Amino acid sequence: MLDVVAQGAVPIGHTASYYYVGKTPAVAFGTSVPFGLTAQQQNAWLYEGGGLDLLQELYRERFNVIQFPAGNTGVQMGGWFRKEISTPDDMRGLKMRIPGLGGQVMDRLGVTVQVLPGGEIFQALQTGAIDAAEWVGPYDDEKLGLHKAAKFYYYPGWWEPGPTLEVQVNLDEWNKLPDVYKAAIRTAAFEANMVMLARYDARNNEALQRLLNEGVELRPYSDEILKAAEEAAFSLYDELSQQDADFKSIFEQWKQFREGIYRWHSTNEVSFAKYYSKPFTG
Repeated sequence: MLDVVAQGAVPIGHTASYYYVGKTPAVAFGTSVPFGLTAQQQNAWLYEGGGLDLLQELYRERFNVIQFPAGNTGVQMGGWFRKEISTPDDMRGLKMRIPGLGGQVMDRLGVTVQVLPGGEIFQALQTGAIDAAEWVGPYDDEKLGLHKAAKFYYYPGWWEPGPTLEVQVNLDEWNKLPDVYKAAIRTAAFEANMVMLARYDARNNEALQRLLNEGVELRPYSDEILKAAEEAAFSLYDELSQQDADFKSIFEQWKQFREGIYRWHSTNEVSFAKYYSKPFTG
C-alpha cells in the first residue's frame, strides 16, 4: 500500500505502518512496537506528545506521503498455543506465526518465526506445521476458527499493546486539495480511530465468552517470559538505533514520553484497573 500511494498509483490508502519496517523500522512507531504504548497512550503520544509530527516529517521526507491515525484494536491477545508455556525455555524451538518486530523479538527468545497470511494460519496450526500463532484478538480470532486448532490462548499481546492503523495520502495529491477536503479527511480518520477501538472493546468481550464456552483455556504469560521478552525488545531497539538514524530520532523521543505516561498511568489508570480486575483474576 505505501509503495503505490507514494508513487501516486492510488491517491490514498488504509493500512498498518509496521508492514513496512523493511523500508525503515521507524515506521513501526506509527502502529505499535513490543512493550510500547496502549491505545490510549498511543493517542496521547500521537496527538499531544509530538509523535504525529515526527511521523509525518518522516513520511514526507522518505515517501512523499502524509499519514493520519485511523483505527486501533486495543491491546491484542498473546496468541494460540498447542501446548502450555511457562518459561523462556518452553519457547525455544517453537514454530510460531508472528510477523514484524514482535517476530524479531521472538527470534531472540529462540522461537522459529513463521510469517503466514491470515488465510493460512488455521491449517498450519491445525496440522502442526506451526506450534503457535498470533492474529488479533477474540473477535477476529474466532472468525478464523483458531480455537479449533489450538487450546491455549495466551495474553497479553505484548508485541502489539496498542496497534494503530493509518490513512496514507500521496503528498502531491494532498497539496492539490482545498482546505475543506483536507479537514474532511482529517476528521474521518479521527472518527475511524475512535470508533474502531470502541467496537473492538465492545465485541471482544462477547467473543471471548463464546471461546471460553467452547473450551478454550486462557493463560497469562508468566512474568519470567515477559521480562525476557522486554529485555530482548529493548536490546533490539538499541541495535536499530545504531543502524537507522530515523529510528533513533523517534525512539529517543518516544522512550522519554513512554516513561512519563507509564509513571502517570501507574499512579492512576493501573491502580484502578488492579482494583476492578480482582473479581476476574482472583
